[in-house]
Parts: sequence; structure tokens; C-alpha cells
Amino acid sequence: MIDNYRLQFITHHNARYSYVDSARIALEGGCRWIQLRMKNVNEQLLEETAIIIKKMCKQYGATFIIDDNVTLTKKINADGVHLGKNDMPIAEARKMLGNKYIIGGTVNSFDDILQHLQDATPDYFGCGPFRFTSTKKNLAPILGYEGYKCIMNKMKEHDINIPLVAIGGICKDDISELLNCGVNGIALSSSILNASNPTLEIKDVINIITNITKKLRL
Repeated sequence: MIDNYRLQFITHHNARYSYVDSARIALEGGCRWIQLRMKNVNEQLLEETAIIIKKMCKQYGATFIIDDNVTLTKKINADGVHLGKNDMPIAEARKMLGNKYIIGGTVNSFDDILQHLQDATPDYFGCGPFRFTSTKKNLAPILGYEGYKCIMNKMKEHDINIPLVAIGGICKDDISELLNCGVNGIALSSSILNASNPTLEIKDVINIITNITKKLRL
């Protein structure tokens, strides 16, 4: 299931769509990696939503990741968890979950990558933000294309082969150049829901990623 990582959809909501709607749109459009991110909600609502989206992901053969919450990930047997820089350490999460669960870690720099690897090895890195995004508070420094190029070059120099997924304010028009920077995958959220036809937008994105990864042999 880790192979689904090249396009990750991070759940979001707006005036038209709920968190569950957003996951359904992404799945119907062909995305096979959903991360449930719901901030500042009570545990019961989070669990209820997670169970609904997990069932949807199973129907589509998609990977289901929960943001931050290791306990809930284990309780409902999600496919994995994504941990931010201020969340539970990856080593501790691995002890709780074992090796059958996917664990991703947030990074903003190559130093962050090295810090993670001193403690434990995640299955992938979520690296960002690419540009300003309103979906996340306490935003880390903006990376832009040059930031990703620098990080990917340093990873190559140090023979670090863990997949790195770009995240944070990314739009469809950014994908080609980001993949050419060497990143392994793309995470999207609000740019999909704000499109006039979100399902078609996902399909377009998948075509872009598929065509470029074939050319680059990623």
C-alpha cells in the first residue's frame, strides 16, 4: 500500500464539501491515498469520521492514513499514521504500532530528515510547505522549488532513499516542476476542493503525475 503514495489527498472541508465528501471526491477521481486530517474536533467525531472514510478506502483499495493520532490508528486498524514535528516521536509510534503500519513524518529541511533518522526510520517524509497555505497553522518556512532541489540533492548525497512527498499550497500547475526537482510524490488538499470540478481535477492531476513519473522513471 505504500506504493500509492505518489498522490496523497489530505482531507479538508469548505462551504460545499465535508471531510467525508472530500475523501469521496478524491477516491472517485482515482486517488488511492487518503490522509484524514481534522483539527480541533472531539475524539468521538474524529473516530466516527475515520471509520466512514476507512470503509470507503477499503472499497477503492486505497491506503488510509490518520493524521497525528496513533491511538486511533491502532484502534480502528487504519493503514498508518502521519506524525508532525510536534507529535509523538516516530520511534515511540513504531513501538506502539509495530511494522505492519505505515508511519510518515513531517520535515521542513534536510536537518529535520537527519534528526528523524537518528531516532527511527519513517516509511515516507511529508515535506513542506511549498508555498503559503491557509489549511495549516504555525506554518514552517516556505521551501519553493529551490528548497526541494536542495533537500533532494542532499538526500542523494547521503544515500537516503526514503520517499519524500511535497506538501503545502500546491496546485496542479506546480506538479511538473516539483517532480522534476526530484520529489517522489505530491500531497494536495484545498486546490482540489476549490476547483470547479474536483473529481475531474483529481483525474487531471493523476494523468500529470503518471506521465511525468514515466518520463523520469521515478
